[in-house]
Amino acid sequence: MGIINIFFSGLDAAHIFVLLGAWLIAIIVAIVCHEFSHSYVAVKMGDMTPKYAGRLSLNPARHFDALGFVFLVILGFGWAKPVPINPNNFRNVKKGEILVSLAGIITNFILCIIFTVCAALCVLYLDSGTLFFYFLQQVFYFLAATNLCFAVFNLLPIYPLDGFNLIRTFCRYDNKFIQFMYKWSFLIMLVLLITGAFGWVLNAFSNAVIGGIFSLFGITLI
Repeated sequence: MGIINIFFSGLDAAHIFVLLGAWLIAIIVAIVCHEFSHSYVAVKMGDMTPKYAGRLSLNPARHFDALGFVFLVILGFGWAKPVPINPNNFRNVKKGEILVSLAGIITNFILCIIFTVCAALCVLYLDSGTLFFYFLQQVFYFLAATNLCFAVFNLLPIYPLDGFNLIRTFCRYDNKFIQFMYKWSFLIMLVLLITGAFGWVLNAFSNAVIGGIFSLFGITLI
């Protein structure tokens, strides 16, 4: 039925501006919800450190690292301020570390599903010829895609990502893999950034997942 266009080709300046605005909104929402989830779960598990640091907030300024945000917008690869956590304050240390590590990832996955459905409904019931309705379609699509990419990216077992923190919970500090990541993670991240290979994988994966959900509504993603 409807088709959602996510490329700049053939678009006028107004529509390109809309796409860039949708992309910016998606980045902000994905990062804020991810970091807030870490903070919220940590506090619920007994550690007040995120609250005292002002991170139990949905205010983007509390979570953004200026340089990381610039890199994310321009290169699609960046970072936010890490949430300060003291696992020793958790009522159950191992359980607390596991849940805090998973909190942001699970939140991004849930938001991806919600926003994908919203995007599909916009395509079905709103006229994309109207600039505002076109904006709604695109912002929901980018929200879905960005949250999915954040979730998958943070599953990587690379320090200091959530996937690494999850693995570290089950390992001794002197574990060879853990020590390797502490030493070489920056170089690994740099290679991923320079080559852009993982970015292409993430993009293809997000298009496949979202396109699959869209197909349930009879929508073709191009």
